[in-house]
Amino acid sequence: MKEEKVFKDPVHKYIYVQDDTIWDLINTREFQRLRRIRQLGTSYLTFHGAEHSRFSHSLGVYEVTRKIISQFERNHYEDWPKEERLLCLCAALLHDLGHGPFSHSIEKAFGTRHEDWSIRIVLGDTEVNEVLSRVSPDFPKKVAGVICKSYSEEIVVSLVSSQLDADRMDYLLRDAYFTGVNYGTFDLERILRVIRPYKGHIVVKESGMHAVEDYLMSRYQMYWQVYFHPVTRSAEILLHKVFARAKHLYEEGYTFGFMVEPILHLIQNQISLEDYLLLDESVMQTMLTFWCQEHDDILRDMCKRFLDRKLYKYSTFEGNQDGLIQRLEHVLKEVGFDPIYYMEIDFPSNQSYDVYRAGENDDNLPILLLDHKENLTEITHRSEIVQSISGFQMGKHHVYYPEELLERLNSEEYADIWEMLGEQE
Repeated sequence: MKEEKVFKDPVHKYIYVQDDTIWDLINTREFQRLRRIRQLGTSYLTFHGAEHSRFSHSLGVYEVTRKIISQFERNHYEDWPKEERLLCLCAALLHDLGHGPFSHSIEKAFGTRHEDWSIRIVLGDTEVNEVLSRVSPDFPKKVAGVICKSYSEEIVVSLVSSQLDADRMDYLLRDAYFTGVNYGTFDLERILRVIRPYKGHIVVKESGMHAVEDYLMSRYQMYWQVYFHPVTRSAEILLHKVFARAKHLYEEGYTFGFMVEPILHLIQNQISLEDYLLLDESVMQTMLTFWCQEHDDILRDMCKRFLDRKLYKYSTFEGNQDGLIQRLEHVLKEVGFDPIYYMEIDFPSNQSYDVYRAGENDDNLPILLLDHKENLTEITHRSEIVQSISGFQMGKHHVYYPEELLERLNSEEYADIWEMLGEQE
């Protein structure tokens, strides 16, 4: 570019744009849409500061990638393929392009995947595709290949999507900043200094192991304290059930008092790319607001609960309580709540670090440590901390239900239910 462009950013201080292609991509219709998509879905109902967007996160991922590549180039590392620089930067910027409103909540409700939509936008008749095609006719396919992890150069994919990638580094720091917690903080500058390109891999100098441990512990804490917060899960469950109810009503021939075509097509599983690009959180919030006046009691009630933050209550319980769960379903029906929409069992799980086993998880490559003799070692063989948080971590069983349920139950007649729901947090 003739003149470097700069974005002021609360996490990285400044984000530098030095390529015409990147600047042109940022100014496309499809990328600007990300300003209207919250990064953390329904988490704003738990952490009121979590109003940041996919737009700011995507810029952050681009900036972390740019810093890593700049470090590689300044140090003249021979194993870094310099010709892949622009491809990495474009893929980093566009990796979340296909996210819909409320992010993962909508994906669960309609069985969509944001990665698939990202690829459709990159390869489709879009402004993004037009900008990428100016680089070369096959450049959009290369960018799509990096996003879906099918690109032949592992080192390129790893920068954007791996267990130590620019995506995770940005979202941990950004989400911690906007939720007001300290769990997600780690020494990004130290990690950037110890990352190396080596024989087709992204590796970490052995002396940087403790910085990586800190990063992985931050990710562990953020999942259990922020991403899996039970209030956020309650909001996600309620939103999922709103759209499940809307889909059921449509299939039953219900006539909606208010509907917009993109959402109707989404419910019909016939949504086009153009329709999808019209979906943002302002459209969804408008739908929910108007559905508060629908004739269907369940849809109307759930929309009001979501918009007014009258979320489902939650209680913890021990596993293997099938009898009590069935009893709770029966009790909900007795007092007028359909358990399909007014009850949910949730048991979150997460992998803070996935130990690599050849042939089992080739899409989730390991973090490799490089010692002074140029030997590579998978990090769990050196770090007891990483070893302790590897594999699936299981959360508590939670049952979600309307708070009014307890008001309608006689404590003596329903003593067993009272006991189960008594473990409230």
